Amino acid sequence: MSSHIIIIIICSEHAYSAVDSNPLSIYVMHPFWNLVVKFLPTWLAPNLITFTGFMFLVLNFLMLAFYDFDFNASSAGYQHVPSWVWVAAGIFNFLAYTLDGVDGKQARRTNSSTPLGELFDHGLDSWACVFFVATVYSIFGRAESGVGVVTLFYILWVVLFSFILSHWEKYNTGILFLPWGYDISQVTISLVYLVTAAVGVETWYQPVIFHLLYRDLFTFMIIACSFTVTLPMSLYNVLKGYRNNTLKHSSLYEGLLPFLSPFLLFVLSTIWVIYSPSNILVLQPRIFYLMVGTAFANVTCKLIVCQMSNTRCQPLSILLLPMTAVVVLAITRVFTNETLLLYLWTAAVVLAHIHYGVSVVKQLSNHFNIFAFSLKKPNSD
Repeated sequence: MSSHIIIIIICSEHAYSAVDSNPLSIYVMHPFWNLVVKFLPTWLAPNLITFTGFMFLVLNFLMLAFYDFDFNASSAGYQHVPSWVWVAAGIFNFLAYTLDGVDGKQARRTNSSTPLGELFDHGLDSWACVFFVATVYSIFGRAESGVGVVTLFYILWVVLFSFILSHWEKYNTGILFLPWGYDISQVTISLVYLVTAAVGVETWYQPVIFHLLYRDLFTFMIIACSFTVTLPMSLYNVLKGYRNNTLKHSSLYEGLLPFLSPFLLFVLSTIWVIYSPSNILVLQPRIFYLMVGTAFANVTCKLIVCQMSNTRCQPLSILLLPMTAVVVLAITRVFTNETLLLYLWTAAVVLAHIHYGVSVVKQLSNHFNIFAFSLKKPNSD
């Protein structure tokens, strides 16, 4: 089935269904967002709000890339990131989180809710994962008291895995169960950025208690949240659907199909990390994370399209085929300049993902006869 036909199916059949049971979200953030949305002009398009919030996270990533490209700035003996950058990062992160919370409310307020808004929101969220993780990493860095680049690579995958779990749930149950960890992490990290500006990164070198360092607490919280909260809740919701005979996909193979491409992406990227002749992750961690996170977002966006259109998830993302060739070229030393190869492949992945996103947005906009970033209606011929 062509991508254009799938988009049309989305328009005709999709109805958004989500459950948010997080107490922080219900009792604190939603009342706050309900207040904030009242100050937004009614001509402001929800998708523009979504995109602005996403760009705040990209801006954070670029700011820290300028001051801490190799994740060494928080280490002793290196010039630290200026305090104003951490203040800006905290404000921008909270603004991004707030805008992500009010875009849907603005859509309902202006009677402009469409499947495009859902796809745009969750699609950008999938890409935001890597920008969020890489920016937070600069707090601790890769020094002895920080987090190693390889460890961070696997932590990034834990975050990506947690994200796709929610959409795997919806692919099988038809309902998006919003993860608890998201709201808690966004509020906490926004505060941590501001605290870092006030007390300096040296504070995070000190143990929390006994010999437990903050980097250990950081790692433990991410892994624990994923495997003791997100994963069990996802499995519970899917098993509940199985018991009630309400799952969309009856066979185990079809139900697990959304994990195939992300798993292959994990395997390919891990092979590159382990067998890299030049130890590429140590040389270019930021670019490698960006490549992995963007490729993951591309795979996830296609899953979101499938779940919204009630169509079968494609077993293999086409992006993984050239990536396999790239990894082979790298680990066999056929392409000797591994850093250049990584930069070229990362550029290709980013451009391919942007092209895919723009194409989908154009198709939906044309079908609905709307502008993606404006509430004005196009002139009808």
